[in-house]
Amino acid sequence: MVKILFLGDVVGEPGRMAACRTTELYLERGDADFVVVNGENAAAGRGITPKLAIDLMRSGVAVITSGDHIWDQKEIIPYIATEPRLLRPLNYPAGTPGAGSIVLDTAHGPIAVMNVQCRTFMKNPLDNPFSAASAEVERLRKETPVIIVDVHGETTSEKIAMGRHLDGQVSLVVGTHTHVQTADERIFPKGTAFLCDAGMCGPEDSILGRDCEAVVGQFVHSMPVKFPVARGPVIASGVLVEVDPETGRAKSVTRVAERYGAP
Repeated sequence: MVKILFLGDVVGEPGRMAACRTTELYLERGDADFVVVNGENAAAGRGITPKLAIDLMRSGVAVITSGDHIWDQKEIIPYIATEPRLLRPLNYPAGTPGAGSIVLDTAHGPIAVMNVQCRTFMKNPLDNPFSAASAEVERLRKETPVIIVDVHGETTSEKIAMGRHLDGQVSLVVGTHTHVQTADERIFPKGTAFLCDAGMCGPEDSILGRDCEAVVGQFVHSMPVKFPVARGPVIASGVLVEVDPETGRAKSVTRVAERYGAP
């Protein structure tokens, strides 16, 4: 079996610390063989920079996925064209810098990671994620049956639909974007593990990783306000899946929640 750890959206410096520490811990203990992290909010909660991507990968992260904030830091545009382990959603139009999937050779055989973005309630809707995912999975399965899919979206229904759509074709479909870990981990009938949202890596005493007072203030007064990354103890949330490398079928799926003191 190959053990794959997926960690949810990294929020700012606290989230980076939690993600790196958890990655190192799981790899060192042998609890994971391969780690994927969604890093699209790693730069003070907005986007990711080349330096931060490198820091995550130096901790042992094999692939970094993203979502609608991938372009928030302008220096990422030339970098993503040169670093195939940093993914952007695959359903961007043709010619967009970067790639939406990658296959990496590992000691347990090749492992593919794919990133797709939903459309419901998302700004600047992209191409149809379902048709894009089907075409890409068909291509990836020619190289490996072990495929991890990050489906980045707002609604539970669209993410569950993607899981059902890809059941039996990929190893894991895991949602990101909402920063709140769901409790619906399961293995679908044809062998695909699923979790509607992995949650986040960031300050636990927060609102989606942001300062509570600032966020509550905007809801109360409806005035524009900055949302600084919160402080205090942090959590690394995600999912751990065991996969048969010969068939790509998931054998177990477990939610992960690792807590640490304040950075």
